Amino acid sequence: MATTIQNLFTVIQFGGPLIGGTLALGAAVATPAVRRADVKKELKEIRNQGVIWGIIVAPLATAIVQFLLNTVVSGGSSCAF
Repeated sequence: MATTIQNLFTVIQFGGPLIGGTLALGAAVATPAVRRADVKKELKEIRNQGVIWGIIVAPLATAIVQFLLNTVVSGGSSCAF
């Protein structure tokens, strides 16, 4: 069970920035090629959400959950990251 939890948070920790960065980069590259203002607005929102959730929140959430597992949860020290 501890290995499964560790693998899950490894995916969140490394997959979040990878997916978020890819979305943000793709939206930044595609924005100048789009002519419609409403689509540009949506691409800018995708870029912002990719940066916020993928690059900032995912690693921060992993650190918080790691702290909780290591200090608060009984037997959580076996889930060391």
